[in-house]
Amino acid sequence: MQAALFDLFFSFLKLGLTAFGGPAMVAYIRELAVQRKGWLDQRTFNEGVALSQIVPGPIAMHVAGFVGVKLRGIVGAITTYVAFALPAFLLMLFLSALYQKTSNLPQVISLFNGLKVIVVAIVANAFLSFTKSIVKSKVEFLIALASFVLLLMGISPFLVLILCFLLSQALFKDKSMSLEIIHTQSISLTGILFLFFILFLGLILLYFFNTNLFQLSLMMVKINLFAFGGAYTALPLMLHEVVENMKLLDSKTFMDGIALGQVTPGPILITATFVGYLAYGLSGAILATIYVFAPSFVVYLLSTKIADRIRNNPIFLRGKSGILASFCALLLFASFKLSFAIDWNIIKLLFFIASLLVLYKGINILYVVVFGGLLSFILFR
Repeated sequence: MQAALFDLFFSFLKLGLTAFGGPAMVAYIRELAVQRKGWLDQRTFNEGVALSQIVPGPIAMHVAGFVGVKLRGIVGAITTYVAFALPAFLLMLFLSALYQKTSNLPQVISLFNGLKVIVVAIVANAFLSFTKSIVKSKVEFLIALASFVLLLMGISPFLVLILCFLLSQALFKDKSMSLEIIHTQSISLTGILFLFFILFLGLILLYFFNTNLFQLSLMMVKINLFAFGGAYTALPLMLHEVVENMKLLDSKTFMDGIALGQVTPGPILITATFVGYLAYGLSGAILATIYVFAPSFVVYLLSTKIADRIRNNPIFLRGKSGILASFCALLLFASFKLSFAIDWNIIKLLFFIASLLVLYKGINILYVVVFGGLLSFILFR
């Protein structure tokens, strides 16, 4: 079924305004594309969702782009992808500018004293949820444990992920070609290569004309391409690169950015906009946002060309299992690192426990952040 680009853009723009809940937004995209508009049938949509789960990057963003690809090719993909992310980007840009001007006000300090505690609870809950769904065997537990030890030794998270990929090839003997074959109709390779060329050309130009923006963009590319399992897995990588490696922000400011990312629609990777803006202004925000989303989407589009071979390749299956197990350790390690940026007392400890409990029970993160922010004005004056 053909769809006008105008209709695609505004349909996904409206959807992007309410895109709270990360991967849960896939259900709303299905309701729009399959049930309400009839753009795709259920089987085709499911194929797009399945592909989004085997490549890095935010799942809901990829699915939004997939709808555009099936309807209008590369142009449609760009249309739906940009429209879906635009509300989150604009709101985060506004909040970042507001934060920069007001972060020293007593009321704002009180607000973020509480939100920092909630951020630690969010990452800790991500660790618990991720571990519950990923670590189901002794091998996965051993990989997660080894990863945590390596992180404590100061090994780079990126190197840890690579080591776990290699280790998994020896340990996961039973990973076989048992997954359902996908018969997704692929798109033009020329269009995919053109997108790759544009992104690569952008990096080359930045390398020659602005080294700082080049390093920022390249950092976001690394974060994006290693973020398997959804956008939350990017947080430990972003923490390492932004705070410890490039030292663009301190831990407390980075946590404030994560908190702001929870009150905006879209994936938590939108925190990159905050990082880019505080480091290098508007140009930094734009480039950080582009390069923290676009590379994995190009990989996603490319995966439609080789879907069956990727999805059923034993090396890929073993490697992905090892990387996901390693991410459990990264999330736990990030929880500890972020907690060190908080001046703990009994009230903050109780606030953390309460936040973690309600998050673990499945209460929407947006409600926790908004209600917790209101409580912060009372508790942390």
